[in-house]
Amino acid sequence: MPEWWTYSAEDFLLFSPRTYWRLIERHNETLWPAHIPMLLLGAAILLWLIRPRPWSHRLIPGTLAILWAWLAWSFLWERYATINWAASYVAPFFALQAALLAVIGGRLRWSLSWAGRAPIGFALFLYALVLHPLAALLAGRSLRGAEVFGITPDPTAIATIGLVMMADGRWSWSLLAVPTAWCVASWATLHSMEASEQWVLLAAALIALVPVARRRPARPAPTEHP
Repeated sequence: MPEWWTYSAEDFLLFSPRTYWRLIERHNETLWPAHIPMLLLGAAILLWLIRPRPWSHRLIPGTLAILWAWLAWSFLWERYATINWAASYVAPFFALQAALLAVIGGRLRWSLSWAGRAPIGFALFLYALVLHPLAALLAGRSLRGAEVFGITPDPTAIATIGLVMMADGRWSWSLLAVPTAWCVASWATLHSMEASEQWVLLAAALIALVPVARRRPARPAPTEHP
């Protein structure tokens, strides 16, 4: 019997890289052309951040909540669980993230700022929306295997981390736990497959673990004059 230290990450993978990427392709083929409205929805969120409205502070987290609930069923439960039994146990956590976004997200202020971690969050969101779908081409795979915001978990988790970093309010950190955990788990999977996208997932998780910086300077306490 081999010693435990002789095992590599590939030995614990339940499927081959080809099976995984083929699953992404089949998922895309089933949902096409939903990718187009999803990308337009991401662009709308970007507009709401740049020019917030009174209703946008509820619409952004509400939209994210629907997407996380949708991914819990459409990707994890219906698709990913067919090759990875652990996916069915992860789906409830996606549903939990949807509930947290619905309950806590509406109490936050979602807008673009150039203070604190907000610029990094903005960059993460733009990457997830625009560049991550092109990672398949850069890795030598077909565009049919592109991972799109709202369609697959990886770009959605990265985008959510970026958006939460731009949100202002108490308990915003609670909205980072599930997407960060997913990024770590997905990084481990992609690492075992030697996929180039792995480093973006790891970077997003590490950024989310940095303590939330204050976006607005505290007001100085009034001084008493004799």
